[in-house]
Amino acid sequence: MRLSRKFLDDYIDISDVTTQELADKMIFAGNEYDSVSKLCEASGLVIGKVVECMKHPESNHLHICQVDLGDDIKQIICGAPNVRSDIKVIVAKEGAVLPDGKIKKTILAGYESNGMICSLAELGIESKYLTEEDKNGIHVLGEDAIVGEDPIKYLGLDDEIIDFDLTADRADLLSVLGFAYETGAIYNRKVELPEFEVKETSENIADSYSLDVRTDNCSIYLSKLVKNIKIGDSPKFIKTRLMSSGIRPINNVVDISNYVMLEYGQPLHFFDADKLGNKVVVRMAYDGEEITTLDGNLRTLKDSDIVIANTTEAVCLAGVMGGLNTEVTGDTKNIFIEAAIFNPYNIRTTAKTILRSEASSRYEKGIDPSRTEQAIKRACYLLNKYASGDVTSGMLVHDKVLKESKKIEITLDKINTILGTNLKMDEVTNALSRLDFAHKVVGDGLIVFAPTRRLDVNIEEDLIEEIGRIVGYDRIEGKLPILKTKTGHRTPNAELVRNVRNRLCSLGLNQVITYSLTSPKLNEEFDDEKREVITLLDPLSEDKSELRKSLIPSLINVYEYNKARNVKNVNIFETSSIYYKDNGYVEKSMVSGLLTGVMNENTWQGNTISVDFYTLKGVIENLLDYLGYTNRYKFDTDNLLSYLHPGVSCSIKVDNEIIGYMGKIHPSVNKNDIYVFEISLEKLMSKKVRNIKYKEVSKYPEVFKDVAFIVDDSVKSSEIESILKKVGGRLLESVDVFDLYKGDKIDDGKKSIAYSLVFKNDDRTLTDEEVTEVFEKMINQVESKLGAELRNK
Repeated sequence: MRLSRKFLDDYIDISDVTTQELADKMIFAGNEYDSVSKLCEASGLVIGKVVECMKHPESNHLHICQVDLGDDIKQIICGAPNVRSDIKVIVAKEGAVLPDGKIKKTILAGYESNGMICSLAELGIESKYLTEEDKNGIHVLGEDAIVGEDPIKYLGLDDEIIDFDLTADRADLLSVLGFAYETGAIYNRKVELPEFEVKETSENIADSYSLDVRTDNCSIYLSKLVKNIKIGDSPKFIKTRLMSSGIRPINNVVDISNYVMLEYGQPLHFFDADKLGNKVVVRMAYDGEEITTLDGNLRTLKDSDIVIANTTEAVCLAGVMGGLNTEVTGDTKNIFIEAAIFNPYNIRTTAKTILRSEASSRYEKGIDPSRTEQAIKRACYLLNKYASGDVTSGMLVHDKVLKESKKIEITLDKINTILGTNLKMDEVTNALSRLDFAHKVVGDGLIVFAPTRRLDVNIEEDLIEEIGRIVGYDRIEGKLPILKTKTGHRTPNAELVRNVRNRLCSLGLNQVITYSLTSPKLNEEFDDEKREVITLLDPLSEDKSELRKSLIPSLINVYEYNKARNVKNVNIFETSSIYYKDNGYVEKSMVSGLLTGVMNENTWQGNTISVDFYTLKGVIENLLDYLGYTNRYKFDTDNLLSYLHPGVSCSIKVDNEIIGYMGKIHPSVNKNDIYVFEISLEKLMSKKVRNIKYKEVSKYPEVFKDVAFIVDDSVKSSEIESILKKVGGRLLESVDVFDLYKGDKIDDGKKSIAYSLVFKNDDRTLTDEEVTEVFEKMINQVESKLGAELRNK
C-alpha cells in the first residue's frame, strides 16, 4: 500500500511530524514499511516563461529560447517539438539536480545553453502517468503559473510516499482514512472525515431503475444515479494523489471512482446509465456464460463468478472488472454508481482467473460495511463538484449486514497478564480512546466496542494486541519467565522415529526429505487399497496436485534424479507421513526405503555387497532386532502388493500382524533392479517392547552344527526354521541361513538351504551325545514333515 502524505494530511493534522518520523512511528505500531520517497526527486527547478523562440540555424529540431525566470532571462537550447513563445515551462537552472544528473552550463551546436526546459519524464515521473504530449515533449504549464515560483509545488508533485508492507489482516489500512485513524491513535489526534453532503434533484433513481439481488454472495448493493456529467481532466490534487498511490489518472469520472476507493477502501463501479437498461440484477454467472470485459477480452465464466446483469446479459464481473457493453466513454452523460460488498472467496477465485486489481484485492480482504453508503455519497459529491453532475434523489438498496460494533468484555488483569505489563485502568482507556474504540469501565474490567472498520479485532487477544501497540511495545519490560522446570523427553512416537533414523543411517542408508505432494498417476499406482485421495484446490503443477498415499513414489523420484546424473548406488530412506480420506482426513507415520546398486564396497580387498532381496531383508531384520522385536517378526507371502515383484517380495509381520511390505519393484513399474520397503510406524508403536534386561554371558562353550536340506521350491525357509527351533528347544541358541543353492546336482523344482545351528546350555557344558541326539531328531522331523532330503548324506 502506497500512502500519499498529502492525501493523509487532508484528514488529520500532523504538520509538526515529518514523513520519515511518521513511517518510523508506524513500525512501532506494527506496520512495516519498505521505503519513504518523494513523488518527484528533482530539485533546483523554477517556473519560466518562453519570451522568444527561434529555430536553430544549423539544426532541424533545436530551438534557441530566451526564458524569463523571474529574476533574469536566460538563453536555453531546447529540442522539444512543442516548445514555442509565450508558454510557461519547467526550467532546471544551472546546478539543478534531476534523476539523470546535475544540470550544467553547456554549448549546444555552437550556442550557449544555461539550463534545461523539462518534460515530466525528465523529472522522474513514470511514463504510465504521462499524456502523449508529455511523452513526446516538454510539459506546458497553465496560465496561472507564476514565473519564478517552484513548479513542483504548482503541479502538486511535492508529495512524499510511504510504501507499506502490510499484514493480510489489516484490511482497514487499504484506505487513507484507515491510515488516518491509525495515525490519530499514534499521535492522539482527531480524524476529519471528508465532506459528502450534496443537494439532490427532485428526480428519484427508483423512477427509472429497479434492483434484484439473486445471490447470498452479495451482502450489500447500493446504487445512485448522477446525470448530465461533463467528462474532462481531473483537478490537480486528484491527479497527484492518484499518482502518489500508484494509479494512473484518466479523466475526472474514472479518477473520482479510484479516488473514493483510496479514501474509504470501498471499491466503486461506474456504469454508463444509458447502456445499462432499467433493471439491475446481481446473480451468479451461468456456467459457460460469456462477457467482454473492459480490456476487450472475451471471458468465459464459471458458476462461482458473481455478475451484475440487466434483463438480457451480464454487464460487469462483480468486484473484478466492468463489461465493455456499459463502459463509461467520452460521450457518457449519465452515471449509474455501484457500491457493494461481495463474498471475498468468490472474488478471490474470479480474480485469480481474470485479473487481480486494486478493487479485487480490497474485496478479498474485507470491506467495512459502515462505509459503503458514505463512499457512494462521497462519489456523488465529487461528481457534482468536479464533473458538474446532477445527483438524483433516492438510492437502490440491498443491505443484509448488521453494522453493530463488536462487543468485547475484558479485565485489566488479563490485559496485564498477556502483555506482561502493570498498566493502570486510565492508561488502557486512554489507548482505547486514541483508537476511537467506544468503551466503558465496569468494576475491574471493560466493555469495549470495536468499530466495524477494524475487521481484524474480534476477540480479547486482538484487543490486547491493540492496547499493546498504542501504549508502546517499548513499555513492556523484558523478564525471564518463572516456570516450574521438568525433565524434557521425547514422545514415544518421536523416540521411535529417532531410533529408526539412527539405525538406518548406521546401516549405510542416507536420509532424504521429499515433498508430501505427488501426481495422481503415482498415487494410484502405489496404492493397492484404493484409499480416497486428498487433492489440493489450487496445485502449482499436475505432478504435485495430491497428498501422497505412499512414500515410495517420492523415493523413486529421488532415484531417477540420481540415475540421470550417473549415480548408480542409491540407498535411501525417509520417515514421514502419508495422507488419505477415511471418514475424515487421515495422517499416518511411515518409514520407507529404497536400495539399488552396491550396498557396501571394499576397494582394497575387492569385496562388494550388491543389493538384492536378502540384503534388503537383512536391513529390515537388523532394524526390527534393534527396536526390540526379536523373535516376534516374520516374513510372509500373503497379501502381496501389485507394484512389487511376486517372486521377490513379502509382507512384514510383527505378532502376526502385517506392519509393512518389502521387495523388488515390479518390472512393469520400473525395469531397474530397485528394492523398496515401507513400514507403518504407528503399527510398530502399538506393539509394546519390554525393557532390555541384562543377561550374563555364558561361561560354557557353544556347539556348532551345519546342515543343508534339499526341498521343493514351494517350501519356505521359515517352515524349516520353525521345526528346527521346536525340536531344538532350549538347547538351540540360534538358527541362521547361510546358503541357498539351485543348479548343478540339484533337481529342477528343488533348492538347497543350508543352516548354521548353535547349541548352548548356560548351566553346564553340553556333551557330543546329547547334541547329536537333538540334531538327528531335527533332521528326521524336517525330512518327515516337509519331504526334505539331507544334502551330502
